Amino acid sequence: MAERRAWKRWVRPLLALAVLVAIWQLVLTLTGVPRYILPSPAAVASALIEQRELLARHAAITAIEIVAGLIGGILLGLTTALALARFRALRRTLLPLLLISQAIPLFALAPILMLWLGYGLGPKILMAMVIIYFPVASTGYDGLRQTPQGWLDLARTFGLSRRQRLLKAQLPAALPSLASGLRMAASAAPIGAVIGEWVGSSQGLGYLMLNANARLQIDLMFAALVVLVIFAVLLYFGVDAALRAAMPWQQDRMTPDQ
Repeated sequence: MAERRAWKRWVRPLLALAVLVAIWQLVLTLTGVPRYILPSPAAVASALIEQRELLARHAAITAIEIVAGLIGGILLGLTTALALARFRALRRTLLPLLLISQAIPLFALAPILMLWLGYGLGPKILMAMVIIYFPVASTGYDGLRQTPQGWLDLARTFGLSRRQRLLKAQLPAALPSLASGLRMAASAAPIGAVIGEWVGSSQGLGYLMLNANARLQIDLMFAALVVLVIFAVLLYFGVDAALRAAMPWQQDRMTPDQ
């Protein structure tokens, strides 16, 4: 039964990918869209193979930015959630600032970070952290607030301090909600890094896409996009697997046939 479910888990995404590629090719065949607007799947696959060294070099830079931003954003978001749950005075001040931070468009923030920090890895990592920070902080804080009252009463019965209740009762109770934020963060992590590369960079997949577009190497641009999508998918499923291992009691509520 487990092997059957594992088989379905991999086969269904592959079938969906095959259907997507078939629709892509069908659109090209029926509409005759020029190659410089939409290259064929075969052209993109050829660019992936022929330009693999170039793609790998730029992908390595983007991967560093994404992973560093993801780790930093998770740590900062979790620290903020714990601080909001622990200190009431801080909650009154910090919650409005969190909301204001989400009202600032990311593209508007990117040039400012480039001006302050230059064109190295720092601004791109910070951009990834910014886009990751809010979902982690907000879902973590919501989870901490929704701790079952029975858990809190039991913690008080055992004489736990407020800090101990936060770490030993509220934080475990918040894990399912926090897990949703972490999955969102993993899927959004590449966005911040690529926006930073678009604004100002000399390396990375975002830079490669802009450079390829300027040279009308549209197949290479799509190949870089495919690599970026692969990054996002691997990152999401990697975080999902880590969360499943960390929370074995939280399994999907699905029947074997599903």
